[in-house]
Amino acid sequence: MLREFVEKKHYLFAEEAADWEEAVAMSCRSLEADGTVDAGYAGEIIACVRKYGPYIVIMPNIAMPHSQEGAAGVRKTAVAFMKLEKPVSFDPADPEKDARLFFTLASCDPEQHLNNMKRLSEILMNEELVAELDQAVCPEDLLRLQEKYLD
Repeated sequence: MLREFVEKKHYLFAEEAADWEEAVAMSCRSLEADGTVDAGYAGEIIACVRKYGPYIVIMPNIAMPHSQEGAAGVRKTAVAFMKLEKPVSFDPADPEKDARLFFTLASCDPEQHLNNMKRLSEILMNEELVAELDQAVCPEDLLRLQEKYLD
């Protein structure tokens, strides 16, 4: 999966985001760039987080921005990766809701989406890999970690 991020250019390494809304929008840019989602998809995710709270922060330091399956503006099923150097806070009262690693989901094919979720869970269950992703600074780091942990 890490190799796919590089091959499809579904990644972004950035210093920081002004706030969580900007972080979500930034995490969607690589998916927008190739037409996987349209420009409104980030707004849908942001609206859902405003309505339901920071459900996209699935564990400390890791966010999984997504809207509902088949959301408007989703044209392909894919996952994108983003890493911020400075964490963004989704809930100032709860530091466990800060995130630096973003895995942004777009889904219009349930079977492919389930496969993506399975592969993503393999990454997230590997604490060493997650720790090294937190230190990644470029696409070459993603390729190196793919070879080290997933090939």
